[in-house]
Parts: sequence; structure tokens; C-alpha cells
Amino acid sequence: MNAASARPKVIVTGRLPEEVEREVCSRFDAQLNIDDRPFTARELQQALQSSDALLTTVADRITAEVLEVEGRRANIIANYGVGYNHIDVAAAKRLGITVTNTPDILTDCTADLAIMLMLMVARRAGEGERLVRAGQWTSWRPTHMIGTRVSGKTLGIIGMGRIGRATARRAQHGLGMKVVFFNRSRVPAEALEGLDATQCDSIEDVLAQSDFVSLHCPSGDETRHLMNAARLAAMQPHAFLINTARGDVVDEEALAAALSRSQIAGAGLDVYEHEPRVPAPLLTMENVVLLPHLGSATLETRVGMGLMAADNLSAFFAGQVPPNKVA
Repeated sequence: MNAASARPKVIVTGRLPEEVEREVCSRFDAQLNIDDRPFTARELQQALQSSDALLTTVADRITAEVLEVEGRRANIIANYGVGYNHIDVAAAKRLGITVTNTPDILTDCTADLAIMLMLMVARRAGEGERLVRAGQWTSWRPTHMIGTRVSGKTLGIIGMGRIGRATARRAQHGLGMKVVFFNRSRVPAEALEGLDATQCDSIEDVLAQSDFVSLHCPSGDETRHLMNAARLAAMQPHAFLINTARGDVVDEEALAAALSRSQIAGAGLDVYEHEPRVPAPLLTMENVVLLPHLGSATLETRVGMGLMAADNLSAFFAGQVPPNKVA
């Protein structure tokens, strides 16, 4: 900042809900992305050179090369989203750049979406909707588009964090499902908040028991392609895979192969390893529900995320530790 009285300059890399953009503009000297055009790596570097902060989205790839640009002025990246695997956090730490995220607030909406994907893929909702829109539905028939019942089945959860627990509550209390789960650390009974859920010693134990497998684990080197060919083969042939976590948790090539061989019954996906690209084989399969990363896509949640990102920035510029600092 050029003067003590000047407002910090914040460059926002993607369009945000109107209420959030108004709030950001009221607090900071904000440069909005009115055209909502993705920033290139060079434009991200220029933004770091010309602003005090970046308010970025999960669509931005902020690599070490981007962060190491000469003449960098910005010392904080406020990420609009809970996941931050698109940011090289290690490089940010090394360079003294603060990184924040927006956790918790999207828990319920993402859990809702996981349940929706379970219901859609099991009851062939996407397939049926396409049939009606194409004018190909002729009449009700007892054998037409028979799906799979969800109520009373077994849900296996990989990653029993906030979203995993919220999904389990909906499944158990709303659909009467049995819940089994795997988590890297032991989850004490009090943390399950009244859930009657069984922790398994391995992912394979969960897969062997589950009619639906829902992924809620973080992205990282340890979880990349966690659902690989071997683990997909360990699922029951009538089971469905649901992913609302991160795209790289699933080996998409292995998933397409497993689906094509009827090794598993179907999949519901909201995230992909190389978004927005979706593997071509998955696009042709009727037993797959494909959504465009809608986990947090409600107005209430998206506004809340934006205000949380703004609060992180305000705290930083007030000389405080941002409440949601990850680096």
C-alpha cells in the first residue's frame, strides 16, 4: 500500500455472488473479474505483483512458479473454498505467503449433494430425465428402468471428517442405512455425535461391506488415486461409488474400466481430476451421474464462503492471524 490510509488492493480472480462482491468492494480496493475469464499463469503472476492480496477460487492453479514471480507484492492468498490442493502450500510457506480457506460452511450442502448422487445413480434419475426430455418415454411398465433401493442399505464412508459425518447422519437418520467407515485416525465415540457407525481397520474392510461407498477424504499425495483398480475390484459388484471430495482421489481410467466390465454398478461424481475435463468414456455411460462441481453451490453457502474469505483478508490486514489460515 502506498499510504497508511490507503485500502489494501485485492484482486478477485473469479465472479462471486453479488453480495460478496459488494462486501469485498466496501472493505478493500477490489479489482473484480467481471468477465469471469480464467486467469492464465502469467496473469496470476501479474496479480501477485500488482496487489496486496489475491482472492482466488479452486479453478486457479497457483504453482510454485506462479508464486516465485519477481517483484511480488501480495503476501496473502484468500482461497474461496475449503480445498486448497490447487495451491502449492509448501512454496507459499517457504516464501512467507499466508494462505487461507473457507471450511465448515459448506459441510451441509456437500453432504446433501452426496446423498443426492446416491439416490440419482441408484434410482437411474439422470437416465430417466434424459429419456423424458428426448421424448422417448412411451408408458409406465412394470419392468421399465428398475433401479436399486437405497433405504436400509450399507453406506461406507472413506474419511469421517465434518462432511463424512454429516453425510452419515443423513443416511442413517433419513434413510435408515447402516454406516461403516474408515478414517486415518481413530474417531472417538463422542465425535460421532450420536451416530451408530462402525469404524473399520482398513479401506478394504469398508469396501467389502458397502452397497454405497462415499468419499470424503482430503486431497494429497497420500490419497491420490486412493480408489485405484485394486480397490474398485474390492467393491461389491452391486455397489456404487460416490465422490464429492476431490477428483484425484479416484483413478478415473480405472473407474471407467471397472464400470465397463460391470465390476461395480455405477458411480456418482461431482469432482474430476483434471476439471473441467471429464474422461470421455464416462460421458457415454448411463450408469454414471456427472455433476459440474456443485458441492457448495447454494446461494447461502456461496455467500457465506465469500464473506469468510473477506474476513480472512480483514484479519490479515489488521495484523491478526486469519481465522482460517492453512499456511
